[in-house]
Amino acid sequence: MTRTVTVVASFLVASLGLVAAQQLPPGQIRPRPAEGREPEFPAPNIRDYKPRSTLVVPEHKVPRAKFPVIDIHGHPPRLTGPDVVNTVGDSMSPLNLQVMVNANGTPSAELKPSMDAIAASRYKGRMVMFTSLNLRDVGPGSGQKIAAQLEADVKAGALGVGEIMKSFGLTIRKADGTRLKLDDPELDPVWQKAAELNIPVFLHVADPSEFFKPLDYNNERWLELALYRDRRYQDRSRFPDFEELMAERDRLFAKHPRTTWILAHLGWHAQDLARLGRMFDQYPKLYSEVGAVLYDIGRQPRMAREFFEKYQDRLLFGKDSYQPDEYPYYWRVFETNDEYFDYYRDYHAFWKLYGAGFSDQVLKKLYYQNALKIIPGIPKAGFPAN
Repeated sequence: MTRTVTVVASFLVASLGLVAAQQLPPGQIRPRPAEGREPEFPAPNIRDYKPRSTLVVPEHKVPRAKFPVIDIHGHPPRLTGPDVVNTVGDSMSPLNLQVMVNANGTPSAELKPSMDAIAASRYKGRMVMFTSLNLRDVGPGSGQKIAAQLEADVKAGALGVGEIMKSFGLTIRKADGTRLKLDDPELDPVWQKAAELNIPVFLHVADPSEFFKPLDYNNERWLELALYRDRRYQDRSRFPDFEELMAERDRLFAKHPRTTWILAHLGWHAQDLARLGRMFDQYPKLYSEVGAVLYDIGRQPRMAREFFEKYQDRLLFGKDSYQPDEYPYYWRVFETNDEYFDYYRDYHAFWKLYGAGFSDQVLKKLYYQNALKIIPGIPKAGFPAN
């Protein structure tokens, strides 16, 4: 009888995998069931593994924004004539995009032809222009010359500067061959002129911080970096460090507190909103926009909702690449409480999105009120009175 009980007990311990029957040394953690095991079948390619979600939850697709929108970060095709403007405008209206800011940084020589194309189109008043700055070969006296050109472009109808691209700080060289730093004093007259003209400067600094980190399997942007060679900034002999660029940027803002700055892509701090919040606290004329960082906003809906509520007066809508079918993903994140839905570019993010459910007050400021406040020349037609 005793032997039978012992055998049965041993069988139960073995079959249930009760390793606890053997005392573990102090501090040692029992391994998880699959640790150390290899798949029986070949692992899928990183781009092929797209498991079906079995989650069943309510879905609320949002093809049209709840309120009219100003896209502060528009990159339409080159406006060579009214037909181009009409094509873009036809795709804007169903989305409730009321105004697009052409942030392509149009050179001075192309500014008037582009505005003439808008004026001759069916969408006059629905698209406005920013101008660009020639920051190549900066040397003594360049700042005054660039500032004079900026003033002429604003008189010609430009409503702001930008998008000043990431090459500023990363790769542009001065006349003496050194890197043009963001806070170079030679450019002070340019930023002072922007403040005097009461126009915003739309500035894209660097790229996501992971683009500057080692390209290993711990890098959450690995696939994007593997696909795009020109987004790799790990070589310190060629590129400054991410934090070095951030320090130059912050010194620039501190030196020019009267200038209205629009920081592209939430400053590449969408994964660290508290850091951006501290910048808002420090620089009263700093604004930022949400272009191309929806993947970060949508993976932290509660934090995002709190942040957008707190800083609702400093945030603008922008999309970046003009792909009309991608805008509804923004509306869905901003306007619903939906859970676990796809993002539109798998190489940006392997995770799902969640709706942050912003209030109407936040949506109105994000979509149009803040842009109307800091860019007085934007046409007011088509927007609610409050």
